[in-house]
Amino acid sequence: MTIGALSLPTRWQEGWKVAREPLPALALGLIVLGLAFHDEVISAVSVWYESTAYSHCFFIIPIAAYLAWDRRHQLDGVPIEPLPWAALLALPLGLVWLLAERLGIMEGRQLAAMSLAEVLFLAVLGWRMFRALAAPLLYLYFLVPFGAFITPQLQDFTTGFIYAGLDLLKIPYAADGYMIQIPEGRFYVAEACAGLRFLIASIAFGTLYACLIYRSFTRRALFMVASIIIPIVANGIRALGIVLLGHLLGSAQAAAADHVLYGWLFFSIIILLLIMAGLPFRQDSQPAALSEPVAAPAAPAPRRLLLAGALVSLLATAGPAASALLDRTAYIPATLPAPDFAAVPGCAPASATPVTTGPGIAVQSFNCRPGRLTVTVQAFPPRSNPARVITAERTATGEIGSGDEAFISNLNTPGITPATWRFVITSEPAKATAAAVWIDGKPAVGGLAGRIAMARDSLVGSVYAPMLVSVSMQFPYPQAMGNEPQQAAALIRAFLMSQSKFFDQITQLAMTAAR
Repeated sequence: MTIGALSLPTRWQEGWKVAREPLPALALGLIVLGLAFHDEVISAVSVWYESTAYSHCFFIIPIAAYLAWDRRHQLDGVPIEPLPWAALLALPLGLVWLLAERLGIMEGRQLAAMSLAEVLFLAVLGWRMFRALAAPLLYLYFLVPFGAFITPQLQDFTTGFIYAGLDLLKIPYAADGYMIQIPEGRFYVAEACAGLRFLIASIAFGTLYACLIYRSFTRRALFMVASIIIPIVANGIRALGIVLLGHLLGSAQAAAADHVLYGWLFFSIIILLLIMAGLPFRQDSQPAALSEPVAAPAAPAPRRLLLAGALVSLLATAGPAASALLDRTAYIPATLPAPDFAAVPGCAPASATPVTTGPGIAVQSFNCRPGRLTVTVQAFPPRSNPARVITAERTATGEIGSGDEAFISNLNTPGITPATWRFVITSEPAKATAAAVWIDGKPAVGGLAGRIAMARDSLVGSVYAPMLVSVSMQFPYPQAMGNEPQQAAALIRAFLMSQSKFFDQITQLAMTAAR
């Protein structure tokens, strides 16, 4: 078979000679990006291992490679035209990465790093080849474990769906947030029941299916929208079905015993139905148009390819370089002045003065009835980004490093500042911990506002060092038993409410540590 002046096998051979020219520049650029953003890569892979919602990410690169192979005929005759000027796109992306890094938002850092990899492909391959490979290249964004922040909204939808279903079916129930009580037992809509794992997997599959089956943008977009809406509604039906099953069986525990297995079977059926619904509109049987050039495109100049890759690599490292410079100006106080704790009835200090366990850390233990309380005060460099402080807080409470899921709530201490503490109970290790952070000499505001305040201080500096105070009680057994969590909460609350004088010292300690 011949097309134009070249036989088809000959054209593919010539095309391979052209296609392999950019490989050194791409390999060099990807290695530099991998080294510059190794924290993002390590964090992403860790999430793939640890979270079932993102375990499919291990298949993204092979799938993207297959999508590229599936389009090999469409690439025939498409020239590779390096665009060195496209490397300038790395500058705004580097700024986005720096803002995400200062705010402590790992997903933002990972999305910015992936976008820099896309810029590398654009600069080295050129616009025409990048557009021809848009589907496999953009599919790489699924490598980023993104979307966990919508879990509360998914929980709200699932819970509301159950409420509506029970109302419609006239089944009596009592609701308290995510807790649903029916005569046959109690159900809790946990984060794992929100349907995030189904939603993320459905979007990834729906995008792949749309790229393989459809040719038109409209059909692809509609199928991808269906891949978002259908699993959300289906998860609500699944959750309602478990509650109804408990109602029919007369036991909530019996209905929820294998709900994870039921969930994956239900999800598989939903995906199958989604595939069958999309098949009547398939366009994959339409032959792909083959270009008919007289000759294979000219090979790009190797120097221009390397120049494009080198420029992207150089400009992409601007964000990490700026972050390293800011962190170098940060310092940790060698010693922290000993806090002065007020006397607490029923509690005796285990030592005369707090013990320094590291730079900027002071620890004081109290032997109380019925347990032992440990108070840790930690100062951070004034230019610390939120990720550093939040990671330390999560480590102190046991949310990071705990072998089991942590129970997280708020501990209210009216009459003192702060009036609300983050309260966490873990089983491995078995302990209860209350923690609070001070920014700019006062208790930090939670959420994005607190992150913005810490990010601002990390950029412009502050006369106050961020401070973390945690109060923990270790349980005497591997698992908290009976009403021990309630006793621990009451003991920690009583201790905190007796320390108003100590909390007044935090501002002075923050100023001292910052000097």
